[in-house]
Amino acid sequence: MQSPLIDRRLLDFLLYEVLKVESLCESERFAEHSRATFDATIELAHRLAVDKFLPHNRKSDANEPQMVDGKVVLIPEIGEAVAAYNEAGFSTALEDFERGGMQLPFVIASACDLLFAGANPGTVAYPSLARAAANLLRAHGSEAQQRRYMDPIVQGRFFGTMCLSEPQAGSSLGDIRTTAVVMPDGSYRLRGAKMWISAGDHELGDNIVHLVLARIEGAPAGVRGISLFIVPRWRLDASGNPSERNDVRLAGLNHKLGQRGSVNTFLKFGEQDDCFGELIGQPNQGLAYMFHMMNEERIAVGMGAIANGLVGYLYSLQYAKERRQGRHPDQKDASSPPVPIIEHADVRRMLLRQKLLVEGALALGLYASQLVDAEHLAEIDARREINALLELLTPIVKSWSSQYCLDANDLAIQILGGYGYTREYPVEQCWRDNRINPIHEGTNGIQALDLLGRKVMMHDGIALKVLLAKVHTSVAKAEVHASLHDVSAALRAHFERVVGVVRQLGARMASGDIRPALAHAQHVMHVLGHGVIAWMWLDMAHRATHGLESGAATDHGFYEARVAAAKAFFATELPSTEQAFRAIESDECAAYHFQAAWF
Repeated sequence: MQSPLIDRRLLDFLLYEVLKVESLCESERFAEHSRATFDATIELAHRLAVDKFLPHNRKSDANEPQMVDGKVVLIPEIGEAVAAYNEAGFSTALEDFERGGMQLPFVIASACDLLFAGANPGTVAYPSLARAAANLLRAHGSEAQQRRYMDPIVQGRFFGTMCLSEPQAGSSLGDIRTTAVVMPDGSYRLRGAKMWISAGDHELGDNIVHLVLARIEGAPAGVRGISLFIVPRWRLDASGNPSERNDVRLAGLNHKLGQRGSVNTFLKFGEQDDCFGELIGQPNQGLAYMFHMMNEERIAVGMGAIANGLVGYLYSLQYAKERRQGRHPDQKDASSPPVPIIEHADVRRMLLRQKLLVEGALALGLYASQLVDAEHLAEIDARREINALLELLTPIVKSWSSQYCLDANDLAIQILGGYGYTREYPVEQCWRDNRINPIHEGTNGIQALDLLGRKVMMHDGIALKVLLAKVHTSVAKAEVHASLHDVSAALRAHFERVVGVVRQLGARMASGDIRPALAHAQHVMHVLGHGVIAWMWLDMAHRATHGLESGAATDHGFYEARVAAAKAFFATELPSTEQAFRAIESDECAAYHFQAAWF
């Protein structure tokens, strides 16, 4: 029986044939691993996801967290699943062996995360946020902070959050009002409020470590004056054990459209003027530190969107094979039995589009995850280029995946028809759970501004240059196969045009025409995002064609499907960028020029 979460053959193809992740085992850090240990870990994650996370996905959606006597009450299955996750070692997936961890590559951990997110995105949010907090503390916390806060998170005893947004500021972090006052002992007292805090309050562990952005009194205005603080829910005693309650209060819950199992909170800090906090690193560097956590979280958001897209696709595919309705238009015998709806061209169109979107996004998400490993393993000279490419791809992984995998969920609902619109079938929940992903960890509009305003232009365009070199290498490999000449040429031409519009917008910004140029940010996200996904499909087509031509393949149908899908993406999806290209090239920006008073 096929898994409801993943096509394992596809995952193996991407990991071992396209990305060749086994090569990571040649490094000293991953030398004790092999394909066998990677497969065993993924299988463990899959079994745990199906046995402990998936069964209560619907229940947690129907029974969202409640605030009772100032505490958050969750259904018990959430705690049981998180405990099983921690017991299996996934809270230590990235930790060193010496610290009791799995010491997995980030790309393998991401593949495991994909399964948990597909099974139950609400429940997996608790350990995922905790692991991200631990990663930040590992990178920027002091040894004492790591011992007192990071180690218990890794052990599954403490949980973690990221506290950025405020009710009046939203995504405009430069306008946050939470303040921090230094005390004689070097600690700080914080005062303020934070909104939209996922996993901000619950009883799953002994403590919650809030990572809070705040402004030290006298700090510069704007984002330059933001610092980052550890604010534990419970203060720690000299032995590192939770003792007295810190001045952090749960002020209310936010009631969400989807991912209802993960509590979302409104928190108040310092109402009694006694909110203890510890500064992480240096003052006024908080945003830079937090982006360490946020960049990994943005990849996680993309992978979560992909997971929901995959689940919806697989369910609608199964439904289309089993649901019998209608007959072929040229079928004359009205008494003949109805055909499975997958026989109808329009249903195949919707299934194929889902496949193109979610499998292309999965390839990109895993590729970006592998870049995280490559950056950590690289020598200093090579690390700069890898980092630049990862910085460029991260907003695409987050934004493109969350937009187009949501489109895929919409198509899944359409395939099920009226059934798809009801809560008796899971595809409507996939759509609702996925709808948050274009919003959180920086809305897709912010991601597009970041892509054009910073990532494409930074350091004299090094990131785009690295990407172009990678694309040209892929094109050269694919051109060896006569059957891929057309798509290879199309990808080369697409990126030549990308370079042209980027230069055009870069010149406008350099001349001071910044706002009109940035108004094209979504157009750039479209052309660059689709181009990158087309690159992923070309790589898949190359590997599949190589497998077919080498004679080593036994599952010809799988490889033939990869090639056909790649050609379909170039034929049906990549041409959608034409409108965006024309808008940039002709400077058509009606929305920017349409005055606010005219709406």
